[in-house]
Amino acid sequence: MAVGFDIQDGVAIITIDRPEARNAIDRETALAVEAAVRRINETDDIRCAVITGAGGNFCAGMDLKAFLRGEVVRLPETGFAGVTQSKLEKPFIAAVEGYALAGGFEIMLACDMVVASEAAKFGLTEVKRGLVANAGGLVRLPRQMPVKLALEFVLTGDIFPASRLAASGLVNRVVPEGEALAEAIAIARTIANNGPMAVAVSRQVILESREWPEAEMFERQFEITAPVFASEDAREGASAFAEKRTPVWKGR
Repeated sequence: MAVGFDIQDGVAIITIDRPEARNAIDRETALAVEAAVRRINETDDIRCAVITGAGGNFCAGMDLKAFLRGEVVRLPETGFAGVTQSKLEKPFIAAVEGYALAGGFEIMLACDMVVASEAAKFGLTEVKRGLVANAGGLVRLPRQMPVKLALEFVLTGDIFPASRLAASGLVNRVVPEGEALAEAIAIARTIANNGPMAVAVSRQVILESREWPEAEMFERQFEITAPVFASEDAREGASAFAEKRTPVWKGR
């Protein structure tokens, strides 16, 4: 089984499971990740997702042996590994141990948040193989960090420690080696315990508003967020606070 899938308390965990290849992506793995993402998108009880790798590494990118065999690992609708161009309907957190290289780095860039171990190593190494980081590295990285730093990452193809990415704003939390998955699940559970409608709408506004003209941003925000204030969940949240109990969300 190239990909593991588990659900814990509203949190889905996708595990890329090819440790013998540092979790490099072949076609079977890409299709399995694509199916897992689709299941997360379509399952209301799943509130948040974590993606990680087995055996001490996150993902070393495209399996070059599979590439030479002619396997297609960039899927038509969802991109590299079935995720880099997928519409992620729920928050995704990358839990990174070991290497996150090339396409593995680009999977991380597609996620909303990143937890990395102190020993994690990151790089867009495509240029060292005569390739380009066109699964998100070229277009997402300069949106997530200063352009000059993005150019260094892309044009050198060098590998950097987690501390460098944290200082650049690409990693949310750096934890001791072996603890990235547990920390990512803890964050995901915090998100999953919040009002699902409020989380979804808040995420939507943050992701979409980067392209909005400043003169229109509040008007557009109010249009999207107004239904939250009129929802059953909003009333439930206020009631639960007043009654000192845990809210029971309905997602409407």
